[in-house]
Amino acid sequence: MGEWANGRSGNAHMRSTERWRRSGETARSLAMRYFYLWLLVVPLIAVGQEERVSAPPGEVFTYKEVDGEKRELDVYFPEGHDPSGDPVPAIIFFHGGGWGGGSREAFSYQCDYFASRGLVAVTVTYTLASKERAAKLEGGLSRKRICMPDAKSAIRWVKQNAGDLGVDPDRLIAAGGSAGGHISLIATSNSGLNHPDDPEGFDTSVAARVLFNPALSTGDAADSEIDYIQHLKPGAPPAIVFFGSEDKSWLKGWNPTYEKWKGLEGTTVKLEIAEGEKHAFFNFQPWADLTLISADRFLAELGFLEGEPTLQLPESGERLVPAEE
Repeated sequence: MGEWANGRSGNAHMRSTERWRRSGETARSLAMRYFYLWLLVVPLIAVGQEERVSAPPGEVFTYKEVDGEKRELDVYFPEGHDPSGDPVPAIIFFHGGGWGGGSREAFSYQCDYFASRGLVAVTVTYTLASKERAAKLEGGLSRKRICMPDAKSAIRWVKQNAGDLGVDPDRLIAAGGSAGGHISLIATSNSGLNHPDDPEGFDTSVAARVLFNPALSTGDAADSEIDYIQHLKPGAPPAIVFFGSEDKSWLKGWNPTYEKWKGLEGTTVKLEIAEGEKHAFFNFQPWADLTLISADRFLAELGFLEGEPTLQLPESGERLVPAEE
């Protein structure tokens, strides 16, 4: 009886072992199939994804300290740049992120390109309008004003250190994207919103502007300090502005300023449209290069750059369209 029982148990064990072996083979077979499928699918997914443009960081400088926290910026110098030689123009970028987010690395690609073309290029970290900081503002004041003193400090730092940087302080270009476009406009047009520790004798005026879908809103009128249309005057620095045609809400906010700007004396504004594109399109190819090519030509017309852009138009045929066409 015991022998029969042991035999039955052994047979059952063998059958169990066989099922386990087959199950293991099936699992391994399925795993291999999924693995090979993954190898096929991942490249296809990658092809369909847009990759944000980027470049290595520049040389880091601290332009101020606030409550023990450093405010830094990256400076990109042209190859072989000699600060003791003839000074060159500089372009200063302010990143986007809804006034409460983002980082200066967002414009590393653009800075790297303009440095290759002979400009000193700067991208700035500034105080963000967090909920905690906004809660400390008096009623009716926009949280957007929180970002402005640092932006103005950064511009003043560049001017104050123009000799060490090899920069012509009278040929500065303000640039920015989305919220950073708005910040660059206010910081270079509003005489208020200064940091009390900023050095005297250095204003924040600039000679030109390059703007990537600047985030202006009719709601800004509730706080005149950050409402650019109220600070837009005849003789404003010439500007080139880029928008995606499908960036409906921010185009709506931009259009009143654009209409006023076109009618002012002593200034020019160029608006170029990326058909079918939405907000922040300039962060991705081919639009990153297309906007740089247009900005390059615009700055060359003003005498800030020489020669032709070193980037190539895409073979895929995308082009920016002047708004007046």
